[in-house]
Amino acid sequence: MAKVSTYLNFPRSTEAAFNFYKTIFGTEFSAPIARMRDVPPDPAQPPMNEADKNLVMHVALPILGGHVLMGTDAPDSMGFKLNQGNNVYINLEPDTRTETNRLFKLLSESGKVEMPLTEMFWGDYFGSLTDKFGTQWMFNCQSKS
Repeated sequence: MAKVSTYLNFPRSTEAAFNFYKTIFGTEFSAPIARMRDVPPDPAQPPMNEADKNLVMHVALPILGGHVLMGTDAPDSMGFKLNQGNNVYINLEPDTRTETNRLFKLLSESGKVEMPLTEMFWGDYFGSLTDKFGTQWMFNCQSKS
């Protein structure tokens, strides 16, 4: 069966971000966190420095409706140039306004609310925020309760 997931890159905070998301969604990682130290050495590349060996190579966390968040650390020391941008939002569509309010409140802690949850002209309950890790979230709840 085909599926879609969202892959997030962080400079060195993937584990903290995913542990935060895990508490909010009440789910468990699909498999143990894979670490950079698990990558076989490449003789064509310089050896990995000690500070990078415990970074996250891959993590996967189911959230809502079968959707999976995946992530990795992408530090400058390993040749990555990470730019947090405003071109991607994770859109959540909870079944109830109660669940929408709960998720919005938790994800916005120490983050920034872009648009508070409100009844919109198209009839849905909508809001958006950026969490404390720089991930952007949209909420759109069709339920009136």
